[in-house]
Amino acid sequence: MIELKQIIILRKDLKMSCGKAAAQASHASVAAAIKSQREKLQEFTAWWKTGQKKVVLAVNSEAELHDLETKLRATGVVLVKIDDAGRTQLPPNTSTALGIGPHARVDVEKITSQLKLY
Repeated sequence: MIELKQIIILRKDLKMSCGKAAAQASHASVAAAIKSQREKLQEFTAWWKTGQKKVVLAVNSEAELHDLETKLRATGVVLVKIDDAGRTQLPPNTSTALGIGPHARVDVEKITSQLKLY
């Protein structure tokens, strides 16, 4: 059986409060899950039934987030980028997070395995 995982990537350089980081990770997780349910129902359903495994990883800059987004889009995984509305801690349209999958762990980790936990 293929191990499915959702990966959320947050920017550490923004120094978001714990609550802000949790909100951005939640936005990324929910948006990616909804997109996955629409585009890859079979993978989504299997992931849902097996506990919705997730991991939150960190990047150190907007450039690193953008580079990762470009590499991931080329693989065809379900991917969403989260841009903050700017109502609290960050300026409007600040890119804060990526939500990936759920997708086969082995495929996504080819690109994300060098990242550290958030």
